[in-house]
Amino acid sequence: MITAYVRLEVRRTLRDPGFTIATIGVPVMMYLLFTNLGTVDGGHRTAAMVGMAAYGALGAALSVGTGIAEDKSTGWLRQLRVTPMTPRQIVTGRALTGSVVVLPAIGGVLLAGGLANGVRLDAWQWPAVALVLWLGSLPFTLLGLGNGYRHTPQTAGVVNVACNLGLAVVGGLWFPAALFPDWLRVLSAYTPTHPFAELGVSVADGTAPGVTAPTVVAVWTALFGAYAAVSYRRSARTA
Repeated sequence: MITAYVRLEVRRTLRDPGFTIATIGVPVMMYLLFTNLGTVDGGHRTAAMVGMAAYGALGAALSVGTGIAEDKSTGWLRQLRVTPMTPRQIVTGRALTGSVVVLPAIGGVLLAGGLANGVRLDAWQWPAVALVLWLGSLPFTLLGLGNGYRHTPQTAGVVNVACNLGLAVVGGLWFPAALFPDWLRVLSAYTPTHPFAELGVSVADGTAPGVTAPTVVAVWTALFGAYAAVSYRRSARTA
């Protein structure tokens, strides 16, 4: 049953033209634009590719929460609660949906890097970068779920856009954190987005990531997971 539910939600999401444009088209366009203004070396093109793929995954993961808020307003969540599916299965299904819909966003930017920007990686590194970014997007799916269950459609949309832009900029997904002032560089290292992209860059560089990045991502995953669970229980009481 949960497989059928995930399949349904994935189809609903991927058929939305707004989702395709915002989570695939915009990151690809920004990547090609930022890396083809002036002279950019190959290392920067690679790092920017990973950063924009992470940005696309961030937006796709958060968009799942906006869809949840819309489903609340239409009564879809109430209908799900009268099915044999348990609340845990419903939340898990939405989380799995988020883990699937981030893949086109990641793949689109990686393809642009390899085909249009001439980024060269070893054969094993391409799927490895995609895998790391896919796994690392989980905390943002949980954040989107929490926002969706907690807020109205209008508010959830605004909150998710704010989270998307704020985490992308402060986390160094648009511009290298090395360009930030010292205080912002320190703050960036403890956001969920900077270590998320750092893991992908490490794989693309062929180096092992340090302990800090996966630890920070794991901590944020736990925090956003708790937030999603509390938000779901609250929505169940008020629905």
